[in-house]
Formats: sequence, C-alpha cells, structure tokens
Amino acid sequence: MTQTLHIIGAGLAGSEAAWQAAQAGVPVVLHEMRPKVGTFAHRSGDCAEMVCSNSFRSDDDERNAVGLLHWEMRAAGGLIMQTADRHALPAGGALAVDRDAFSGAVTAALRAHPLISFSEEEVIELPQDGHWIVATGPLTSGNLAESIRTVTGAESLAFFDAIAPIVHAETIDMDIAWRQSRYDKGETEEEQKAYINCPMNREEYEAFIDALLAAEKTEFHEGETAGYFDGCLPIEVMAERGRETLRHGPMKPVGLTNPHDPATKSYAVVQLRRDNALGTLYNIVGFQTKMKYGAQTTVFKMIPGLQNASFARLGGIHRNTFLNSPTLLDDQMRLRQRPNLRFAGQVTGVEGYVESAAMGLLAGRMAAAEIKGQTLPPPSYETAMGALVNHITGGAEAKTFQPMNVNFGLFPPLDAARGGRKGRKDRYKGYTDRAKEQFTAWLAAQA
Repeated sequence: MTQTLHIIGAGLAGSEAAWQAAQAGVPVVLHEMRPKVGTFAHRSGDCAEMVCSNSFRSDDDERNAVGLLHWEMRAAGGLIMQTADRHALPAGGALAVDRDAFSGAVTAALRAHPLISFSEEEVIELPQDGHWIVATGPLTSGNLAESIRTVTGAESLAFFDAIAPIVHAETIDMDIAWRQSRYDKGETEEEQKAYINCPMNREEYEAFIDALLAAEKTEFHEGETAGYFDGCLPIEVMAERGRETLRHGPMKPVGLTNPHDPATKSYAVVQLRRDNALGTLYNIVGFQTKMKYGAQTTVFKMIPGLQNASFARLGGIHRNTFLNSPTLLDDQMRLRQRPNLRFAGQVTGVEGYVESAAMGLLAGRMAAAEIKGQTLPPPSYETAMGALVNHITGGAEAKTFQPMNVNFGLFPPLDAARGGRKGRKDRYKGYTDRAKEQFTAWLAAQA
C-alpha cells in the first residue's frame, strides 16, 4: 500500500504540491487550519488565496524569467497555472486573475481529486514520522513557527510584507483618470486598456509625498526590526529613500498619454489594475503600505481621480517568516536534521506567487518519487525552477540570505553560441531557449 503524503498549508505552494503528488498516484492529506484559525491577511478558508496582489507578473516566456517559470509550470501540468489561465483578466503583458474565482476553482479541483483529503485542524509542531511537506508560507502560525525554530536550532529570519489597497471601480473619477496599459502593451484593445491611470502634476506629487511621509504608520513591537523585501516595499519606505523614488518605481509616468490632456506630460502616474472578472474592483499597483487605516483614506484620496474613492480593502502589514534555507535544506528540499520533512513555498526564501507555487510543484514531485522508492533529481539550474531551488539550497550566501524572485541573474552564463555576448533581449531569449530544452528533458526522464 502506498504511503500517504501530508502537506501543511493549502496556499499556492501546498495546493500545487498536493496536486502534483496526487497526479503521481500518491495519497495526500492537506492540512489547512483556515477558516477555523484565521490570519491577519486571509479572508477565507479557500486554497491558494491571493492576499497581496492578483498578478502573476509577466507572461512573456521568451525574454522574462517569471514568464519562463509560467511556461515550465504549464509544461509540468501545474494546477496553479492551469487555473490562472482559465480565470485570467486583461493586464497587458502580465497574467492577472480574478482572485476569488481563481482560489475557488483551485479549492474545487483539490477537493474533487480522489487521492486528496483535507484536515482542518491546526498542526502545532513538526511531526517526527511520516512524509511531510511544510508549505505554511509567510504567515506560519506561532506554535508551528516555534516548533520550526526548536528543530532547526536557529531563529528563522523574518521581514515584513505589506498589502496594497483595493478600490471600488465605480468610485474612480474617469473624467480625470483614463484606461491604458503602459506603451499600449497587449494584443487586444481590452489588454491595451487594462489599467486605470491617475495623473499627477509636480505640485500634486510633492504634496502627496509630504502627506505620505507625515502619515501615521504601524509601529513594530519592541525588539522587532523591519527587514523588507525590496520587491514588496511599502510606499512610505520607498519615499523615505528619496522624493523621486516613487516616480521611478510604481508611479513612473513613462509609456502613458493622458487623453484628457494629451499635450501635457504627467509628472507621475498612479496605476490601478483590475482585481476581479466583473471589473468592479481595482488594486493600486505597487501601493503596499504600513499607514494606519485613517491615514490611508486621507492620503490616497489626494490622488487625482481617487478623491471620492471607496475602498473594498485598505492596505496592511504583517510579519513574514522564512528559513535560512542554504544552511538547513538539501537539494531535495528536505530538512537536513529531519529528512522526513520537506519545505516549500515562501517559507523557503523564494518571493512571489509563481515562485512559491513552483517550489510546491518540485516538492510534491520529489516527495511522491521518494514514497515510490525513487529519487527525483532537481531540474538543471539552467531552468527557472532549477535556478530557484539551487539558490535556496546552496547557491545563495547564507550570511546575507534574503527572499528572492526568479531572475536571470540566478542562471549560469550563456556561451557564445547561445548569445552570451549579444544584447540583453537576445541574451534573455538564449536563457529561455536553453531552459526549455533542459526542462523538457527533465520531464521526459520522468515519463
């Protein structure tokens, strides 16, 4: 009789791990404490709930590392990408989804699988026996986090993650704002107008920065320090780095023309991206924040076009815990002290929805192979998945280890035949061509 795989956490990583193992013929018990035990950020008990953004970022699989990761997950029959494709929203060249429909569909697929069952009790300590994957993500419960610290013999590292606010679309003033994707990116007119843009002149921008810097912020508990991940910085932290920082980040005006005043170049632009299929909700792109709720409504209503905005959800901040994986995990994503335990998702030190799900995909396949008496090697680190798992299990410098998105800097250099000395676009195409060949071969070896 085939042994059972237990997975703690039904986020993106845990959901993908469960799907991959069950598809390989291994029985799975998926342990998810929600909704009995809630978290700061989650709103439901659904699997794969997206709590920050609704975007999986670029879907360009020829010249973008995260788009390549999309391609690899699709090639591997990934549930997360299959479901994202079915519930995609117009977002220019990005892959954004209706987050509620997406998580509902993932939940339905997992509950319908004959080899997957659910346990709704909180797991409070790391199990001694059996095959387990810990995929509890950035909001690992206090009891389990303490158990992890005890077993690893070291304090887990931590940084703070911030959540962007969501606006009711009907309250956006379209006499001021307009619809356009940056550089009109997208194959259809709907994609080319996937974003709502709110323009600022210099005076409005300067006043916004002043209010942002002066606003009341969430305070940390005594002894806590904020080590933010650069890809998810609160806007206040960005503004503190220099008054022009936001104009070169989420508020950059390039590639956008205001049809209400086409002769005037905006000094800064705030973008909003559709958050659901109905188009009734939009999130403010890149506006993760640690401002207190009252301050948020005041400051965000200073944005032209949002002066009468109604918010479906305000921003927030939460602690995000992750392992120093280069010192703790082997290349099978197993805890060296307790090899019956694998870790997957953000708790391993990858950053982003897609990266988390990809590590779940690998952990699920590796665990299934082990249960069946086999060893599945990780894919070549010339692939996106291989580059990520190599980074977290030994490729990164342990002393300075921080959460990392997938990027071509994690890949080994190209030789001249692959375009190693060519321009960036050709070089990136060389990375993706090589990765697809290697990943296809890795999948074929498992057939």
